[in-house]
Amino acid sequence: MAKIYPVILAGGSGTRLWPLSRKSYPKQFSALMDQTSLFQRSVRRLTADGFAAPLILTASDFRFIVTEQLADIAVEPFDILIEPEGRNTGPAILAAALHLQAHDPEAAMLVAPSDHIIPDSKAFLAAVTAGMAAVADGQLVTFGIRPDRPETGYGYLELAAEAQGEGAQPLVRFVEKPDQSTAEQMLQSGNFLWNAGIFLMRVRDLVEAFDRHAPQLVAPARAAVRNAQPDLNFRRLAAEPWGELDDISIDYAVMERADNLSVVPYNGVWSDLGAWDAVWEASGTDAKGVSTKGPALAIDCENTLLRAEDHGQQLVGLGLKNIVAIAMPDAVLVADISAAQEVKEVVTQLKQAEVAQAQTFPRDHRPWGWFESLVVGDRFQVKRIVVHPGAALSLQSHVHRAEHWIVVKGTARVTIDEEVKLISENQSVYIPLGAVHRMENPGKVPMVLIEVQTGSYLGEDDIIRYEDAYARQ
Repeated sequence: MAKIYPVILAGGSGTRLWPLSRKSYPKQFSALMDQTSLFQRSVRRLTADGFAAPLILTASDFRFIVTEQLADIAVEPFDILIEPEGRNTGPAILAAALHLQAHDPEAAMLVAPSDHIIPDSKAFLAAVTAGMAAVADGQLVTFGIRPDRPETGYGYLELAAEAQGEGAQPLVRFVEKPDQSTAEQMLQSGNFLWNAGIFLMRVRDLVEAFDRHAPQLVAPARAAVRNAQPDLNFRRLAAEPWGELDDISIDYAVMERADNLSVVPYNGVWSDLGAWDAVWEASGTDAKGVSTKGPALAIDCENTLLRAEDHGQQLVGLGLKNIVAIAMPDAVLVADISAAQEVKEVVTQLKQAEVAQAQTFPRDHRPWGWFESLVVGDRFQVKRIVVHPGAALSLQSHVHRAEHWIVVKGTARVTIDEEVKLISENQSVYIPLGAVHRMENPGKVPMVLIEVQTGSYLGEDDIIRYEDAYARQ
């Protein structure tokens, strides 16, 4: 049997879960359901006997988040491909297939989004095993979820007859998201499944399908893979040929045109967590339909989701019905559950108004750790900075600001021009404007410091880098 390589798609930036999910830190990297992120849950689900190490596709902005979260769950990837820009699932999956084909021509690939939840991993892996029999016959296999309601937010898969058993079955066609009446008819017929966007096939069969049905994508994708450049532990797909690719989904490019399609019905729990109403349903509720997370208190509420994402907050819902309330340190969403799918429009309007919270997360993740602004005023800013053990910021200087560093946890090794010294807890150091400096954590625990910036301009682009372990410009 061909070795199965999990291909995890982790480059999207969902907006329907705003304010928790934003362009700078999308939902797949958030701990929505427990202490692990959706991305980590997806990787763990596919770390099992019979699977090779995962191949990750992501965007440049997320590459260090990916490596940090993989390290946290002790998973070493087969490779991490960096997409120069988003081109939808068609080019991404084709690039993954071409990359794997060069390594193992007989490989099979299991393509999965990184932001879905499938609580029963054993049942899902059993469905994958059932699908491999069809893969061995050259089929392109997708997975369908048995619907339990007339859902209008999902695409559907039509079977030739009502789904029977657990094995792969012929797939008639893909169906776009229906209206309510059509969804009710499809639910009653019994031969429609939700399209989970998960695929299983041999890489050579998928490449042949692209050659036949979307040949315009193959040459630039091959060039992007062939000319990919190593970058630390990543592989950057070549930008010029990648830019020639159409922005097209795998469904439109290949699946809706191919005639060697099969579908494996999956009976277990599944959700794409596509909106806050889906999170509410997946979170588990009390007898009144109330779900809370963090320091949130519900009093006389019904069918309500309350989430306080910062432990310095206290969120209280009083007499609420059918409400979603999400409190972040810098933004709050209050909406009727029935309007959950419309949150994307909220983000659009905030972007048009140039509101920073539309896309930017309050905590800025970097390869060495993270920082967040605590106070911003006229000519000053106060930040909390956390540096991972053994990590170091770039050797840099600033044109417009000076900095004061106060270590509150751990020990910092500080470089200021020609001087290098250790700064321990409760000690501080001053970085004059223009001084060449670096901060490092030589210890084995995270180092935390408070940074006070003063100057005429405090933007993150006021940095001149001289040396950087992460090859940033």
